[in-house]
Amino acid sequence: MARLKKTVAMVGMMGAGKTAVGTALAAALSVPFVDSDEEIVRAASRSIAEIFERDGEPFFRARESEVLARLLRGPPCILSTGGGAYLAEGNRQLISATGVAVWLRADLDLLWNRVRHKTTRPLLRTANPKETLRALYEARVPFYSEADITVDASPELSIEDMAARVIQALATRPDVLEGEQA
Repeated sequence: MARLKKTVAMVGMMGAGKTAVGTALAAALSVPFVDSDEEIVRAASRSIAEIFERDGEPFFRARESEVLARLLRGPPCILSTGGGAYLAEGNRQLISATGVAVWLRADLDLLWNRVRHKTTRPLLRTANPKETLRALYEARVPFYSEADITVDASPELSIEDMAARVIQALATRPDVLEGEQA
């Protein structure tokens, strides 16, 4: 049985599959799955949209960094991060120092198909959400490309197939995953 030695932080754009693939990955490796956004919501007793509206994005990002630091100090898990979490240099350094960042790289069309009907994305509450997504994508890809591991998403791959791809990539890192993979 494979043993996870470090927390795996799933990074990437909204709609890349961080939560879905992360959940399947955690199940396959028999470790906890933790969603940093859910932890922020629990700590604040408010939705992310409410935090953005009432306190603004800088306040949210500060709380996000605090939650990430706390979770990364805990036992190894699969950690789904918010789409903007990896943009902060301090978060990138912390993740790489204590865990491993896995970028689920998906192209813009796939991301748009996955998020266009969702109302839970505060950054896409604009007059032209597709163009907003494109601008976010172009601004964020250089940061995501600094991740320790990159796994490409594809519309024809199931969630389980993506989780298997991540496990294959993690298996190349004996400091992260040791033993036989399922």
